[in-house]
Amino acid sequence: MAADPLIPVPGVIQAPVSTADWNRWQWQMQNQITSVAALVSLRPDLKNHPLIQNEPMDEKTLRLAGLRMGISPWYASLIDAGRVDCPILLQGLPRQAEIQADPFIDPDPLAEELYMPVPDLTHRYPDRVLWYLHHSCAVYCRFCMRRRKVSQPAPAAADQLDSIVQYIRSQPQIQEVILSGGDPLALADSRLEKILSTLFSIPQLISIRIHTRMPVVLPMRITPELCAILRQFFPLNLVTHFNHPQELTAASHIALRCLRQAGVQLFNQSVLLKGINDSLAIQSDLARRLIASGVTPAYLHRADEIPGTAHFHTRLDLGAEIIAGLRGHLPGYAVPRYIVDLPGGGGKVPHEKTYYQGVIAPNHPMDANTPQDKTPAGFGVRRHLFENYEHRQFQIREIELRPNPDVSNNGLH
Repeated sequence: MAADPLIPVPGVIQAPVSTADWNRWQWQMQNQITSVAALVSLRPDLKNHPLIQNEPMDEKTLRLAGLRMGISPWYASLIDAGRVDCPILLQGLPRQAEIQADPFIDPDPLAEELYMPVPDLTHRYPDRVLWYLHHSCAVYCRFCMRRRKVSQPAPAAADQLDSIVQYIRSQPQIQEVILSGGDPLALADSRLEKILSTLFSIPQLISIRIHTRMPVVLPMRITPELCAILRQFFPLNLVTHFNHPQELTAASHIALRCLRQAGVQLFNQSVLLKGINDSLAIQSDLARRLIASGVTPAYLHRADEIPGTAHFHTRLDLGAEIIAGLRGHLPGYAVPRYIVDLPGGGGKVPHEKTYYQGVIAPNHPMDANTPQDKTPAGFGVRRHLFENYEHRQFQIREIELRPNPDVSNNGLH
């Protein structure tokens, strides 16, 4: 049952499917496209697309890539057959670059397994844990940072609810649980409700967060029944993963509205992907459309250093330049933070351009061109950002706030 009137089967889809089935998320999951041949069968208009003609990936090659192909029929319907660089196709279609040698050799560069005190639970930051509910998604993104486990036939460990709850209770500093995977919303409603109910019964927890691409790749998953379940739990945060404006469809907008009306706070984190969304114009359009759909842009991630993904990587500074270009043209709440996940489990580090040479007071930036005699607060600042990406080191070398002897302290309050 869809949240609004049923979505007609798109004309580009050549499959014997009824409108009712097309709108059932279970049908979409059961009929996931797992080969290029199946994609062309569903979308004959893609047969001569250059990416499909030039990137033949048979089953053997896919096994070498380590991440099987998986695209929901809905997401496949969004592919623009007339665009060589269609962002939908580029995110879901396996390519030869995935099996070519690249500089990334660690399948778990964020050391998620290293910080796993109990099966399926990563505890890297003191106050939060990340729980891998299972390994299935509606679409297997070719840049996935968990391709070592997502889509693999081995399921997540047997029901770990009891052991995970026991661990959380034993660590009183934990205040947030992040549900991830795989996609948490690929679970049945009843299972998801049980998990949320159990977590919300733990007094020390102040926030539960769900990371999902369902509003992007399978908006019919956001049913009135699901929203009724989510409405029971407060506060509940949901992080979507829109990477391109083309993904923000009318159906996605309806799904997001349903979630907002259920009291769910919505955020978005996207990945900066070469040839897909690596421009100021695309990121600006994406941010505006997210805000119009009730979603706060939170993070723009640099693609993680996963084997088989080098072709998605941009130069390091590009994301910072894009974010700098957004400032002043979008309201502050619409500008995401550019984040780099440090290899080796170092965590998330914001990487941004420096906008000033001085500040007039703590947390009060002053334009570098402001004349010195117009500086009212009498403070100066020096900040040096040391970056050595070749050796995977990011650190703030110096942040120094000091009195500026050249400016009178008159007027300080």
